Amino acid sequence: MTGMDARGTELKTELKKELDASLQARRELGEEYESALVDSFLEKVDRRIDEAVERRVRRQLAEQQTATVRQSRSPGTANSWGERFGFGITSLVLALPLSGIGGSVGGLPGLIVVWLGIVGINVAQAVRD
Repeated sequence: MTGMDARGTELKTELKKELDASLQARRELGEEYESALVDSFLEKVDRRIDEAVERRVRRQLAEQQTATVRQSRSPGTANSWGERFGFGITSLVLALPLSGIGGSVGGLPGLIVVWLGIVGINVAQAVRD
């Protein structure tokens, strides 16, 4: 099992335990506390999602930095039109899931941050050429 699969399984196990505990507490406390228990559980789920997204973003940034360092150390080769086009297409393809994640986790501010990052990366790529 890879690290991502193990973390996903661990997250599911933890959330299942949290849900079971919330359901048990609801049984013990009664319906009048149901709303508070649901809100508490949803806050925990939201926190876990935020943590997972942060880990993924950090990993992607590290991979991009590593790739940038490798490119700067390699002999200077002019980027062809095909490489620039491929970078643009890849950027747009990655923009879709990143927009979904940013929008769902951070709302409009999250979506704006994602798109500022996408635009920044593309501007940096264009200036580098």
